[in-house]
Amino acid sequence: MEPIVTTSDNEIGTIKLNRPQAYNSVNKPLALAFQRQLDELAADPAIRVIVITGEGKAFCSGQDLTEVTSPELNPGFRSILEEHYAPIITRLRKIPKPIVAAVNGVAAGAGANIALACDIVVARETATFIQAFSAIGLIPDSGGTYFLPRLIGFQKALAIAMLGDKITAPEAERIGMIYKYFPDEEFDKKVRALASKLAKMPTLGLAFTKQAFNSALSGTLEDQLVVENKLQIQASETADYREGVDAFLNKRKPEFKGK
Repeated sequence: MEPIVTTSDNEIGTIKLNRPQAYNSVNKPLALAFQRQLDELAADPAIRVIVITGEGKAFCSGQDLTEVTSPELNPGFRSILEEHYAPIITRLRKIPKPIVAAVNGVAAGAGANIALACDIVVARETATFIQAFSAIGLIPDSGGTYFLPRLIGFQKALAIAMLGDKITAPEAERIGMIYKYFPDEEFDKKVRALASKLAKMPTLGLAFTKQAFNSALSGTLEDQLVVENKLQIQASETADYREGVDAFLNKRKPEFKGK
C-alpha cells in the first residue's frame, strides 16, 4: 500500500497520508513520498490549492516508534529530523499556493506540528491535537516550538508542550490554534467548499500574502513595511488585480486565473 495517495480535481490537489493501520505515523517511505508529492503539486500549474489529510481515524500520529526502535530500520534522529521533517515543514511554508490541513482525527507529535505549519488548519469536531513529546522525554519538533507559541502565546504553548494536554478541536479553535472545526458529518463537504473557494481566488495574490506573513514572523516593523511595499507593487502588476478591479467597477463576478 502506498504511504501517500495523491489526487487532483478542479484545481485542488489532495495529499492523503495512507498508513491507517499505523494511524498514519511517519516513517522514512512516507516522509520521502510526502516531500515528492508536495514538489509535484507545487510544480503543477493546474493545481491552485493543496489539501493535506489522513486516511482512517487519524490525521497523523507522529513518528513511527517501531522504526526508531528497530536496529534494521532506524535511520537515526539526525536523519529523521534533517531529512524527513525539516524538508516537509520548509516546503509547507515556501510553496506559493494555499495549503489546507484537513485534520480528520488525532494529530499527535510531529503530526500536530505538520498541521500547524500549514496555511489554514480545519478539523473534525472529534479531532484532537497532542504535543506528545514530553511523555517519552523529547521536545516538540517539526516547527512546534516555533509555530505553537506564535499561535496561542508563550505561556499556554509551553504548558501544553510540557504537560502533553490533549486539545480538542473546539478548544483548539477557541485558543487560536486552528482556524475552524466542523461537525464530523459536514467535515468533507466543508473542506471541499473551503478548498474550492481558495481555488477561485487570486492565488498569486494569496502567495504574496503567504510570503508577507512568513516574513513577519521575524524582523522589525520597518523591515516588514519594506516587504509589504515590495509585494504590494508586485501584486498590483498581476492580471488578477486588473480583473478584480474591473469586476468591482462593473459589478460582476471576477474570474481569477492566478496570474
